[in-house]
Amino acid sequence: MTRTLIRDVRVFDGERTVPRADILIDGARITAPDGRPADTVVDGSGRTLLPGLIDAHTHVVDGSLAAALAHGVTTELDMFCVPGNLARQRRLAASRDDVADLRSAGMLATAPGGHPTQLLVDAGALGDAAGPIDAVTGPADAKRFTADRVAEGADYLKIVVDDGILHGGHFPTLAPATVAALVEAAHAQGLRAIAHAVTAREIAIALDAGVDGLAHVPADLPAGPELSALAARVAAARVFVVTTLVYFEAITAQAAAADHAKPSAATDAGHAARALHEAGVVLLAGTDANPYVPEHGIAMHRELLLLTGAGMSPDAALAAATSIPARVFGLTDRGRIAPGFRADLLLVDGDPTSDISTTKAIAGVWRGGVRLQP
Repeated sequence: MTRTLIRDVRVFDGERTVPRADILIDGARITAPDGRPADTVVDGSGRTLLPGLIDAHTHVVDGSLAAALAHGVTTELDMFCVPGNLARQRRLAASRDDVADLRSAGMLATAPGGHPTQLLVDAGALGDAAGPIDAVTGPADAKRFTADRVAEGADYLKIVVDDGILHGGHFPTLAPATVAALVEAAHAQGLRAIAHAVTAREIAIALDAGVDGLAHVPADLPAGPELSALAARVAAARVFVVTTLVYFEAITAQAAAADHAKPSAATDAGHAARALHEAGVVLLAGTDANPYVPEHGIAMHRELLLLTGAGMSPDAALAAATSIPARVFGLTDRGRIAPGFRADLLLVDGDPTSDISTTKAIAGVWRGGVRLQP
């Protein structure tokens, strides 16, 4: 087991900043310097050490986990992955140090013909990542569906509440009673229930059903009383929200050319993130990185920049990408820089606690104490 000392480095520990410290990596864990020599010494002067970033909304295919780690994302929380592809990605994450770690919802819960069926019809290039989808036929099917996800090793349950209107389409959707039955079944199995909902109406259905989290901010309301009231309701329900601002930015850019999505989706999503943050909602940084847009890994750095643009301080944005998703998803061994925690680390040139854009200036990435080779 090797010992690496990162010396004289600024540390954002997941919650607060320490201007100068020495951090020792002993094997796979962070430990307090003990005076014994290290095998490797890394000069941290002028640099900042962060916990490895956690992307709280992705969709993995071959190559995703390697791309994520190369950009300092050491853990991805996948929100939909068909069983064959998921099994392969789990084996990869468990057996190699040069890819990000993985947690997943596995198969998402959607209505027959519902979102994202429309994305997978012509997805031959995705191989076994493209389907088939196990649809939920009604409330009576909720326990069966959830039990199947548990058998596949799902870490949480993703429930689609999306009629496609925001994206310029119209899809079958789960009835509110089915959404509620799925939440109840998930909780009975000890799983968090996370809703894919992108409009105020859909979010209201998810909140009525008792979900634990939302996979997106709403993207159909301008700044104003209606958005503020929705944010207050989310806060009162103690429901966390994954931001995915970079996703809405991407589909808005596509809409400018194809007129498929609501042109103001990115702007409204930014207003929503600001309103939710001001209401005290727990926000998690996530990108919705997928085989289409945006890109795994690099998208997280854009997400952090967009979060600061939506009113979060750099420290708050960094916490939303480190300690907060770790806490919300029960990843008790990561998301912090402290003795005993897993050595998932990102070293950058500069100070992202004052200039968030410097997270892209990567000087080193460690996953479980193993430094990624450039």
